[in-house]
Amino acid sequence: MKEQLYTIPLNDAVNAHDECPFCFVEREVEQNQLDFVLGSGSSYMVSDIREQTDKAGFCKMHYRKMFLYGNTLGNAWMLKTHLMSMRSEMEKTLNSYTPGKTTLKSRFSKSEEISNPINAWIKGKEESCFICNAFKEAYARYLDTFFVLWKKDPKFVQKIKDSKGFCLSHYGDLCEEADKKLNDKQKAEFYDITKPLMIENMARIQEDVNWLIEKFDYKHTNDPWKESKDANQRAMQKLKGGYPADPNYEYKK
Repeated sequence: MKEQLYTIPLNDAVNAHDECPFCFVEREVEQNQLDFVLGSGSSYMVSDIREQTDKAGFCKMHYRKMFLYGNTLGNAWMLKTHLMSMRSEMEKTLNSYTPGKTTLKSRFSKSEEISNPINAWIKGKEESCFICNAFKEAYARYLDTFFVLWKKDPKFVQKIKDSKGFCLSHYGDLCEEADKKLNDKQKAEFYDITKPLMIENMARIQEDVNWLIEKFDYKHTNDPWKESKDANQRAMQKLKGGYPADPNYEYKK
């Protein structure tokens, strides 16, 4: 299949021979969004961009990454108008709530359903994030692209066979989408290739972690490290996704 503009990022991710190409893509999208929101292009000064960020807000993880990104003025502008929006919504939510009478049923209820409207508003805000939303949209497109390539490009399928597989989180999403996007024959091929791929590479990670532990035994002081020096972060990535050893992504003036 001839390379198309929309297939380049995913092919680049697979060609990187990372522990998971979708982790690679996720990092790229996240860093691009941090640059867009706080970078030298000064999107934080554009009113319609701040309208979007005011509405969506950011999750705890991305607030931390925004702070570590290092653009103090950009963060302050984003927070200024978002705080104004949040204060207005908070005041309406608080002023419209009147606590009801406590009953024995409500006191001892173990239901996980949120019944308090103030808590419901807060939880809704905690789950909303401009950067997470951007990745969700991009991720859906990359999943579609993966299966377009899987069905049409034998070279892409071979690259997946030769890859290190996927993290468990992204592999689960691939399996979900495979059941929707592939016919029976294609699904059989997908699982015939990816199941042993995942098993083999999880075993590889296990061996690397095991050897890392052995290297702390004086008996193996002079033995080679093999592939174990970064085994911990690769194992963490394989299990949950992401790059735990990544340095802070910082503002470039």
